[in-house]
Formats: sequence, C-alpha cells, structure tokens
Amino acid sequence: MNDFNLIEQIAPDMMQLIEERFRILRHIYWLQPVGRRTLAAKMNLTERNLRTETDFLKQNDIINVSKSGMTLTDKGLSIYKGLETFMAEQTGNRVLERELANVLGIERCLITPGDSDNEPKLIENFGELVSDCLATQVPDGDNIVAVMGGTTMATVARNMHHIETSTKHYTFVPARGGIGEKIDIQANSISEKMAEKTGGDFKVLYVPEQVSPETYDNLLLEPAIQRVLMLISKSNVLIHSIGEARHMAKRRNMSVDDLTMLSEKKAVAESFGYFFDKDGEVVYKIPRIGLQMKDLRQIPYVIAVAGGATKAPVIQAYIKNAPKQTWLVTDEGAANQILKGVTL
Repeated sequence: MNDFNLIEQIAPDMMQLIEERFRILRHIYWLQPVGRRTLAAKMNLTERNLRTETDFLKQNDIINVSKSGMTLTDKGLSIYKGLETFMAEQTGNRVLERELANVLGIERCLITPGDSDNEPKLIENFGELVSDCLATQVPDGDNIVAVMGGTTMATVARNMHHIETSTKHYTFVPARGGIGEKIDIQANSISEKMAEKTGGDFKVLYVPEQVSPETYDNLLLEPAIQRVLMLISKSNVLIHSIGEARHMAKRRNMSVDDLTMLSEKKAVAESFGYFFDKDGEVVYKIPRIGLQMKDLRQIPYVIAVAGGATKAPVIQAYIKNAPKQTWLVTDEGAANQILKGVTL
C-alpha cells in the first residue's frame, strides 16, 4: 500500500481537502487574474466556501489577491506543479494513459487533467510534458529534433523548460518548409524558441511550404538547403501537432474548390500536409519540402500533440497512420471522448 492509499484509509477527509485545494489552484492558474465570484461560478462552489479556502491560500503565500483578481505566487506555482504530478499519478490518469495507448495502438500517452476546449491555457501544460519526454526518453549524445509548425506547437515551445545537460545535446530543425504562414507559428520560429527554452541549438530551413514541382527540384539543388535537409533526414526525434482538416486548409489559404473537394472526401484530420478521412485514408496531399509520412517509421521517438474533446475524431483519424513508437500528449477531454466512443 503506497502513502496515498494509507492517507486515504486513515483520513479520507484530508485527501478530499487536498483534491479541492488542488482544483482551486488549477482554476486560478488557468484563469489568472480571476475574481472570487468568477472562480466560484466556474467551479460550481458557493462564494462563502471558496472564500474560506482562498483565505487559507493567501495566508500561506500560495496566492496573491489584488483588485485585478487572484494569481499564484512563485511558491503557489511550485506547489501547483508538484500537486499536478502527484494527482495525475494517484487519481487514475496513469491508468487512463495506459488504456488510451492500448486503444490507439501506440507506445505511450501522456494526459494532463482538464479539457483544453474549455480552458485553452491548459495547452501550456503540453510544453512541460514534451520537455519531460525529451529529458527522460531520448538517449545521451547528440539528438536531432525535427519540429512542425502551428499554433499548438508555438504554445508548446513557449512553455518548454531547460533540459540540455553535459551528456545530452539537442539540435532543433524544422521538419518541413514553412515560409508563407505567420512568422510565430512557422516551424523555423518554433525550432528557435524550443532551442532557446531547452538550452539546445537550432537550424533554419528557408523554403516555401508549398512550391511547384519545378521550383521544388531547383531548391533541392541549393547547398544550404541540402545541408539542413540532411540534418532533418538524420533526426531521431519528431514533435508535431494534429489539426482539424477544414481549419488547416483555411489556414493554408487553400482555394474554394479545394475546400469543397476536402468536404466531399470527408477529410477530418491533417498533419504533414496530408489530409485523412475518419478511417485514416489519405484523401489529399500537399507536396512540401522536408519530412514525409513514410519517413516517420524510421524515427525512434515521435511525439504527437493534440487536446480537447473536439479533437477526439481528429486524433483517431490521424493515429491510424501513426508509427507504433508514437507518444501522444493530450488532455482528459480528448482521452475520455475517445474512450467513450470505443465503449459505445
């Protein structure tokens, strides 16, 4: 019997109190700065009960209370992060992770509490999980980490932490060409941000995301591009997100005819410029410079990132093509929705 079970046996009310205060800290972290009335409504608590708990947290320097609302102190943030790991381990998320990985047929799932559809700030937690995955799973020595672009990936990059050590080095490279999108969500920018946050290095690939066959062939002859493409081909880690098909098509400014075609073919998900229907069949592909779907089989560590209950069908559509060594970083919203669909 572990410490958690011992406490639960002898003082179940103590565990309930810990869980309740953890929920309060989590909602303050998501919504800060937040007023007591707003927080009470979000958590379905009375203001009187919430005041009792927040007064305790304030007295112990865990939260700040000001005119703009409540925020976590540095001490409070540290406590919240520690409790988040503890609660995930002790309240069933590890069981949920194993169950989801088994259903999806991939190596591992990492699940953060909550549903990012309702709390977009929750996506910030993915950065911590991706950092921990790199720190604990990839081997010592030089590691080449290929990175895709997108809004989720940009959030992941901003929330990663230092993992470079004397025995482990990371070089981040864009997995595909990406000029043409907003600067901050291009793979080049995300590679640079990940390197900055983790203490690693980065290389850039200055080529358009979508090019004509003639331009594609000519670009491949450029020595600078060849050098980066060689690095990409040697990557032993890949980090990418999974997008909803129509949203991704619009982001890439695809034509009305293309949007109609994707709708007719019932495209659900997109990744790497490949569009998939609900059965995982590729219904359309955008030719791009860099990694292709077929290359994923040769990469030892593949980390896919997507969360929110509405992303459940998107994840399921893509994952039918994912290599078995994939780790999925997601949230309870997506995980529960996928598992609910399996059991119906």
